Amino acid sequence: MNWNKTARWLRLLVITGLLAWVTYESYLHQVLGGGKAPSVHALCPFGALESLYTLLFLGTYVQKIYSGTVVLLVLTAVITILFRRSFCGLLCPFGALQELFGLLGQKIFKKRLVVPLKLDRPLRYLKYAALALTLVMAWYYGKLWMAPYDPYSAYSHITTISASIAEDPLAVIGFALLAVTILGSVLYDRFFCKYLCPMGIFYGIIGMVSPTIVERNDELCIHCKSCSKVCPVNIDVEKAVRVTSIECINCNECVLVCPKKGALEVKTAQKVVHPLAMLLVVVGLFFGTILVAQATGNYQIMPSALKEGEIISITEVKGYYTIEDAAIATGLSLEEVYEKLGIPKNVPKSTTLKEISNVAPGYDFDAAKAKAGGADATVENTGAVESGKVDISGIKGSMTVREAADSLQMDLQEFYGLFQIPADVPAQTKLKDIVTVSPGYDLEKIKDSLD
Repeated sequence: MNWNKTARWLRLLVITGLLAWVTYESYLHQVLGGGKAPSVHALCPFGALESLYTLLFLGTYVQKIYSGTVVLLVLTAVITILFRRSFCGLLCPFGALQELFGLLGQKIFKKRLVVPLKLDRPLRYLKYAALALTLVMAWYYGKLWMAPYDPYSAYSHITTISASIAEDPLAVIGFALLAVTILGSVLYDRFFCKYLCPMGIFYGIIGMVSPTIVERNDELCIHCKSCSKVCPVNIDVEKAVRVTSIECINCNECVLVCPKKGALEVKTAQKVVHPLAMLLVVVGLFFGTILVAQATGNYQIMPSALKEGEIISITEVKGYYTIEDAAIATGLSLEEVYEKLGIPKNVPKSTTLKEISNVAPGYDFDAAKAKAGGADATVENTGAVESGKVDISGIKGSMTVREAADSLQMDLQEFYGLFQIPADVPAQTKLKDIVTVSPGYDLEKIKDSLD
C-alpha cells in the first residue's frame, strides 16, 4: 500500500467531511432555528476566543457561545501546542472550502499561482491586525463583533443572503469577503488563511512552542523543489533545514510528495512520525475529546431546552420560536403574545418570530421585544438627568451597561455617574453582574434612589 497517497486522500476526506457536516448544520440552523441546530459561531473555536474576556472576568458567555465552543478552543489550542497548526491543516472546514476551490483553480490554470513576494509579505500582516481588532472590539462590546464581517459566518448563511443583510446591513461585508476568499482561493492556495484569518495566526503564535516540526536532510535532498511547489501557504521548504515559520499549517503535503525517502520528515520531540500516523492521532484526539465532553455533559453548543413547566419572560423569547412556541414558553395566551409583541393579526401563529417581517413588511422583532420588555425608555436630552426626570423603569439587570445607556440615549460616562458604577467595570458587564466585579454594588438600591 502507498501510505503517502493514503495519507493525502484521508486528510482530504476528513477535512471535506467536516466541511460537509458544518454546511449541513448551518443549513438546519437557518431552516429550524437555534433551538434545533447550532450556529456556526458555536461550532468555531474563534467564538470562544471572542468570549474569553467575559468568561474569565464575568463568568458568562457572549450570545451564541456555549461550553462546547470553549471546549473546542481549549482542545484546538492543546493540539496546536503538541502538533503545531494541525487544526488548520487537518481539520478546519473553512480551510477545506479554500482547498476545494484551489483544486478547481489548478484544473483551470494547470499550475499553482503565487502572489508576488513584494505584495505577499505586507499582506501577511493583515491577519495580525484582524486578530487584534476582533479581540479588542469583542471584549469591549461583549458580543461577537466580528460576525457581520466574517466570511465563514457568511458562508453559513449562504441560503439566506438577502434576509441576513436585511437583518444587519453590515453583513454585506462578510458576503463580500466570502466572495473575495473564494475567488482568491481559485487563484492562490489558502487565500484567507494566508492573509486574513485571525484564528490561524493565533494558532501560529502558540504553536511556536510545539515539539513538532518538519525537517529537511540536505545530504539526502535532491533539490527537486516539489515540497516548495506543493506548500499551500508558499513556504520555501526546499531552502529550509527546519520549517519554523508560523505560517506552516502542518498539512504535511511537503513530506508526502518528497520523492527521496528520509530527505523530508515530520518529527515530534525528535521522533519521526509518518503524516498518516499524525493525522490519525490528531483526528482521534479531536473527536475523542468531544465524545468525552458530550458524555460528561460539558459540550453544549445550543441553548438548553426549557424544562417542563418552566416559564420565561417575553424579552427572552428567541427568533426561532414560532408565535405559538412563544405563547407556550411565556405562559401567555396567543392574543397576549400578539398584543405585547405588536404582531399583526394576519400573521399565522406557526410563523417564526424572526420571519414575521416576511409576512408583515416593516415589522422589527428586536424592537418589538425591547418595547415589550420596557427597554424603550428614552430621555429627550441630557438635561433630564439633572432635573431628575429620567424614566429608568425599562432598565433591567439582564442589560449590559452599554445597552442600558443606549436605551436612555446617554453617553457611557453620564450613565456610569447616574448609576454610580465604578469606572473599572467593563461596559459589556450585565447590570446584575456588576457586583461580581465591584463587591458591595447594589443595583436595586441605586434604582430605588433614582425613582
